[in-house]
Amino acid sequence: QVRLVESGGGLVQPGGALRLSCLASGRSIFSRYAMVWDRQAPGKQRELVAAFTTGGATNCAASVKGRFTISRDNAKNAVYLQMNSLKPEDTAKYYCNADGTGWGLASSEYNYWGQGTQVTVSS
Repeated sequence: QVRLVESGGGLVQPGGALRLSCLASGRSIFSRYAMVWDRQAPGKQRELVAAFTTGGATNCAASVKGRFTISRDNAKNAVYLQMNSLKPEDTAKYYCNADGTGWGLASSEYNYWGQGTQVTVSS
């Protein structure tokens, strides 16, 4: 069983920054699961934002490339999403997911996910 807990969301002005954290319970999480940040805005489909594969590779959506960075701390079982130069269109609920395929693809059916953390970008 894997438990994921996100934190770090909030209200920020356009151009601002936030760092989301995802703390994962369980052993050898990152060697068994790709870790995925995705988001869902009201009325929109869920969108993959960034992912860390079990092999250690990262990928991110074109819409956030150059602004968002995914990282992880193996010792803390934590995955982070640093979000810079935030835009109003980044407003969404952000979720941390564990993908048992190891690839962190948008098409995967994730094995575990957290409760989400709300990010609102507004002046």
